Amino acid sequence: MKSPACTSRHIKCLLIFSLSLGLIFLSGFFHMENRNHIALNRHKELLLPSMPCRAKTNVMFLKTHKTASSTVLNVMFRFAEKHNLTIALPAGRLFHLGYPETFLTDFVEDFDTIGQNYNIMCNHLRFNLAEVQKVMPANTFYFSILRNPISLLESSYVYYKDFVPAFRFSKDVNEYLASPMKYYQWAGGKWSMYARNIMWFDFGYDNNARDSERYVQAVLDEIEQNFHLVLIAEYFDESMILLKHALCWDLDDVVYFKLNSRSQDTIQTLTPESEERIKAWCSLDWQLYLHFNHTFWRTIERTIGLKVLEEEVNHLRMRQEELMQTCVSDQKAVGKDHIKNKALQPFQSGAANILGYNLRQDLDNRTLRTCQQMVMPELQYTSYLYTVQHPHKERKWPGLHWHLTNFQEKTQLPPPN
Repeated sequence: MKSPACTSRHIKCLLIFSLSLGLIFLSGFFHMENRNHIALNRHKELLLPSMPCRAKTNVMFLKTHKTASSTVLNVMFRFAEKHNLTIALPAGRLFHLGYPETFLTDFVEDFDTIGQNYNIMCNHLRFNLAEVQKVMPANTFYFSILRNPISLLESSYVYYKDFVPAFRFSKDVNEYLASPMKYYQWAGGKWSMYARNIMWFDFGYDNNARDSERYVQAVLDEIEQNFHLVLIAEYFDESMILLKHALCWDLDDVVYFKLNSRSQDTIQTLTPESEERIKAWCSLDWQLYLHFNHTFWRTIERTIGLKVLEEEVNHLRMRQEELMQTCVSDQKAVGKDHIKNKALQPFQSGAANILGYNLRQDLDNRTLRTCQQMVMPELQYTSYLYTVQHPHKERKWPGLHWHLTNFQEKTQLPPPN
């Protein structure tokens, strides 16, 4: 028989043991609750991209050359029309916002009277942040698009063949790349930037600069600071979905038909040696592309995620196919000689055959209007919006006068005042 002291000590031990178990249980319970709370918060974070948000209406798109940027410009113009937004359009007879000169506010129509009350800026310009900020509001969203310099240079060669001396005096793109300094005169004329590091030039930097590691990194850091998003042309559908989320726009705001593309028979085949030479000759563009191709996918993983991206890309393509069936005869783009309505013929340049679209003839007025906007070439759309936004100004580009008037008469567009 145990002594009372031992029994008392045993009971005390049991109490301590039970209390310890209780504390351990409560600790585990609160830890589990805390873990569930964290998991819930993470779930909410994952849901953030699809939660209600307000569409951004102050947007600056740096339109780079030969990067599918004409298609993006069409997206921007359609959104501006849909929401009755003001656009910083080229002044007077300018096709672009002063390009290839570094951008100044003088290149914008009526800036001296409208001031900083523009919502959209998306025509070609050579980027100059200080001057752009005088035109666009403080809360403007800045984005641009890049393309692999290998395919970009080949495309530039064909498109600008008649304008760039380095291209004009070489037989084909491979001959040019075999000895580029034989043809390239970097100080000889304003068109030379198309022949080397054109994207670097469009962002406002010296396309002939020495590509030292320190210099390149400083430029990349500056671009990251100035731009909220940089898209990639090779992943255009993915880019549109990422842009949709970043701007809080609808799917129909970013659905598109490919514009300013060329026929396959005008593509010049690059040799493997030429492809490697482009990486060296356009080394600034190459490093620019590699860097932002990496940040592009990082941004997707950090925001919408690959699963949501895949789902929404599929939705985008389905909607695009639906609109193509609704709008376009034969559901495909056609060469310049087969575009029936010349008001819808895009500008033709160099050796390229720039494709366009024929709209179906059985469309009701509302559907016709939507389809017209989606296929309207860049120059015609710019000219039309200029007339609408500046009705008391002289028409832009008299050469387009007949086409624009004919286009308005045939397509139910509101006539200029």
